[in-house]
Amino acid sequence: MFLNLQGTLYPLDKPQVWGILNVTPDSFFDGGHYTQETAVLKRAEQILDEGAMLIDLGGYSTRPNAQDISLDEELRRVLPAIQSIKKHFPTALISIDTFRAEVAKQAINEGACLVNDVSGGTIDADLWQTVAELRVPYVLMHMKGTPQTMTTLTQYEDVVKEVYYYFAEKIAQLRALKQHDIIVDLGFGFAKTPAQSFELLKNLAYFHTLGLPILVGISRKSMIYKTLQIQAEQALNGSTVLHTIALMKKAQFLRVHDVKEAIEAIKLVELLKVES
Repeated sequence: MFLNLQGTLYPLDKPQVWGILNVTPDSFFDGGHYTQETAVLKRAEQILDEGAMLIDLGGYSTRPNAQDISLDEELRRVLPAIQSIKKHFPTALISIDTFRAEVAKQAINEGACLVNDVSGGTIDADLWQTVAELRVPYVLMHMKGTPQTMTTLTQYEDVVKEVYYYFAEKIAQLRALKQHDIIVDLGFGFAKTPAQSFELLKNLAYFHTLGLPILVGISRKSMIYKTLQIQAEQALNGSTVLHTIALMKKAQFLRVHDVKEAIEAIKLVELLKVES
């Protein structure tokens, strides 16, 4: 299995890490840390030096009840950051974390190589067609509602089956648009309680029957810090534990705040070659 990024085929024979770079003032863990160019570049350098495959850059906070921002504001945040990173680190691979077609289009034109969409194409009706035309990989995540409403939409009869059926339907629709590279993200914490998120993680191997790489985004999330009754700032150890479990269940990608620790988890799990 390979991932086509800007014409280069990257083998997916071992798990890879994506480092999170939020150029937002209000993300749940690192909001406001990377709103200036020097801080953006320092964070990008850290992500790359610690061994991440890709920088996942977002300008719209998708934490629960996050403030909605305009298209122009999102572009104002992300485009200069992409331009600066590509100028100083020309070979860096950048994913644009957005659900807006215009942001995806302009970000790819500036040098991003992948679209990471938390909405599954439900917020901007033009996004899927735009991504297909751009011919870049696409992360299909499960979420109900919007960041502003998702905490009220956690009702499921069977969360594992409902999320699976969601992906089966959406993947077929994307294939009809000739979208080739698709990555699946179960959307831990998005319209899901901590208990539901743990149920999905427990059954992660079930989703391999979709035949697509799986991205796991659980770094420092509420399923960890609420369960342990701590703050997100104290959730590194819990994140590493759950990343290890995800790797044992053959997650292909980890989207993380702490790249070094995730890389170490991969090295150790790879040595064990534990069967899920």
